[in-house]
Amino acid sequence: MKLHDLQPAEGSRKARIRVGRGIAAGKGKTAGRGTKGQKARAGGSIPPWFEGGQTPLHMRIPKLRGFKNRFKVEYEVVNIGAIGALAEAGAFELEGDAKKASKSAPITVNQDILRAVGLVRTLNKPMKILGAGEISTPLFVVADAFTASARAKIEAAGGSVNVLEVPKTPLAALGVTPEDEDAEAADEPAAETQKPAKAPKATKPRAEAAPAVVEAPSEPETEPETEVETTSEPEPEAADAAATASDDTDAETDEPTAADDAEPASGDDA
Repeated sequence: MKLHDLQPAEGSRKARIRVGRGIAAGKGKTAGRGTKGQKARAGGSIPPWFEGGQTPLHMRIPKLRGFKNRFKVEYEVVNIGAIGALAEAGAFELEGDAKKASKSAPITVNQDILRAVGLVRTLNKPMKILGAGEISTPLFVVADAFTASARAKIEAAGGSVNVLEVPKTPLAALGVTPEDEDAEAADEPAAETQKPAKAPKATKPRAEAAPAVVEAPSEPETEPETEVETTSEPEPEAADAAATASDDTDAETDEPTAADDAEPASGDDA
């Protein structure tokens, strides 16, 4: 073998197609674009979403129809029938408490327990109990929401429900009853009223001033003098009364003088 006999393996190399180089090249004349048309023109490209002129898919789909409630609460729902079936199978009872379950209080069921048995997928959402199915085992069910039918079936089976609510107002501390709060509220005004009485500086001057007033003996003696003075004051009033009385007597004396003037007239007539 010589160097000029070397050549690549058959099929390892493929000749490049020479487009538009005459009929002999195999892709001459129209160069594989067919006869006229949009695709035969330079720059004539069709986007992938073009559908031949019909209404495109992105225009056929409705847009901005209705609304989405931003405040909707997404619940993790569980049917009461599924809980009842697991309760009858003993899924909520411990191995040693199976015999005591009938005599003890109702079994407590919450979201953590249902997550452990596989009825709840996540703990990040609030749980709601639905009323589909039947239940015969008394249970104490704790959840964020209940349907009316689920509540009725749980209570009919001898159980009870507890709704977990987010408080909207401040609540009392654990272990504090409303009676304790009322007692504390009643003590607060009493403490406020007692604060001025506890001040020792304000009471001392009053205690010292009290005996000074009591020890003064001269004050009762002067009181009759003031009474005498008050009794002596009406003297000018008596003088005024006497003056008015004298005026009345003068008026009375004047009246007979008028009668005396009339008497000589009567004498002349006689």
